[in-house]
Amino acid sequence: MKIFSFYHILKLREPKYSILEEFYSNLNGLSFDKKSVWLYQIFPFKPVDLLVWFSFTFDNEDVLYGYSSQLAKVFYSSNIELKDSLWGFTKPSIYSRAQKSTQEIDPFSLDRKKYLVVYPFVKTADWYLLKQDTRQGMMNEHIRIGKQYPSILQLLLYSFGLSDQEFIVSYEMDSIVEFEKLVYDLRSSEARKYTLRDTPIYTGVYRKLEDFKDILL
Repeated sequence: MKIFSFYHILKLREPKYSILEEFYSNLNGLSFDKKSVWLYQIFPFKPVDLLVWFSFTFDNEDVLYGYSSQLAKVFYSSNIELKDSLWGFTKPSIYSRAQKSTQEIDPFSLDRKKYLVVYPFVKTADWYLLKQDTRQGMMNEHIRIGKQYPSILQLLLYSFGLSDQEFIVSYEMDSIVEFEKLVYDLRSSEARKYTLRDTPIYTGVYRKLEDFKDILL
């Protein structure tokens, strides 16, 4: 079983709570056996308002055909503008023997951390021309650095040939100061020189739907 996750970056045409409430209700009403919908306020300020994280499980990829039509109805009927959409699906990492890391994000957990950071990620062509053992060594260093920050969780999505990036990287954390330290440490890893692109970066503050009553009109 795989998980599809979609990070929809949205702009409200009018800053009204009723618009978001209707959109959230319609999105939450989409028919999937197991799904989750989480809302984030973009932090601190960008020309967008919201990040909506929508995930669902699937055994048969034909479910995407139905999802595309269902999602289109939600956006076409809402006073909300879609500014960006980052998406992909989970699969086992070729660099880790563990079936699931203790630092892997569970999109269906009811326990959300304060912040979510999401960005597209593309490696250079030279990375894929390296021998597997060479790449494994560099990824071992990357994994070792990440384990020094056990409270920071990660989810990696794959989208090779399906979108403008190869991966979607997302992190959950309760401290953005600690997260900044993690990213700084990762900058000095050998694998960093094989990064082609890892922007734009979206940082969101987790909000329950009712929290937006005090934020929107």
